[in-house]
Amino acid sequence: MTDLPLTTVEIEPAGAACSSVIWMHGLGADAHDFEPIVPELRLSAELGIRFVFPNAPVRPVTINNGMRMRAWYDVLSMDLPRQEDPDGVYASERAICTLLEQEKQRGIPVERIVLAGFSQGGAMALHTGLRYPERLAGILALSCYIPLAGRLSSERRPANQQTPIFIAHGDYDAVIPMRYGQQSAEALQGLGYAVEWSDYGMGHEVCWQEIRDIAEWLKRVLATPTA
Repeated sequence: MTDLPLTTVEIEPAGAACSSVIWMHGLGADAHDFEPIVPELRLSAELGIRFVFPNAPVRPVTINNGMRMRAWYDVLSMDLPRQEDPDGVYASERAICTLLEQEKQRGIPVERIVLAGFSQGGAMALHTGLRYPERLAGILALSCYIPLAGRLSSERRPANQQTPIFIAHGDYDAVIPMRYGQQSAEALQGLGYAVEWSDYGMGHEVCWQEIRDIAEWLKRVLATPTA
C-alpha cells in the first residue's frame, strides 16, 4: 500500500500550543471518534495542549469480508496470537512518525508530545512510540495489545525506555480480551518500561473513571516545566 499523508482533525488550545497529543482511533472509526473527549478531560489551558486526531488509511479488512474501512493495518484473524500484517503496521508507523515530525516543525519539543490511541490505534501508539528514536512525553494505550510483539526486543529504541506508559483495558472486553492487555503490560514491565496499568468494569469502550485517570496522567507527563 502506497504511503500517503494522513488527514487530521485538530483541536487547538486557547493560547499558544506548547505540547501535543497525537491520538489514533480504532478500527472502522475516524478522526472524529475521540474528539468529544477533549472537553471532558477538563485540562488546564496552561498545559497548552494541541490534540491531533489522524484518520487511518482506508483499506480492505480481511475479518470484515474485505470491506474497505479506516484501519491502521489489516486484521486477518481475531485469534491471538494472530497472523499479523507487518507491512500495514510499518506503513502506519511511518505515517505517524511524519505527524511527529510535523509537530516538531510547528515548534513542539518532542519530549512534550504524547502518542495515544484506542484499540488498533492504541496498538499503533505502542508500536511507534517504543521504536521512536527520540524521547516522547508519554504513550497512552487503551484497550489494545502490542502488535508484532516478537519483533519488539530487536526493534525498540533506548530513547523511550523511561517514557511513562499508561495502559488501560475493560474487564469485560469481548473484542480484545483484557488478558491480552495485561500480558502486554507485563511484557513491557519485564523489559524495564515504566508502565502504569488500570482496568475498569467495562467492555471495549471508555468510561468516566478512565477519562479522569487519563486526565490526571496527562497533567503529570505534560506538566509545564518550571523556569
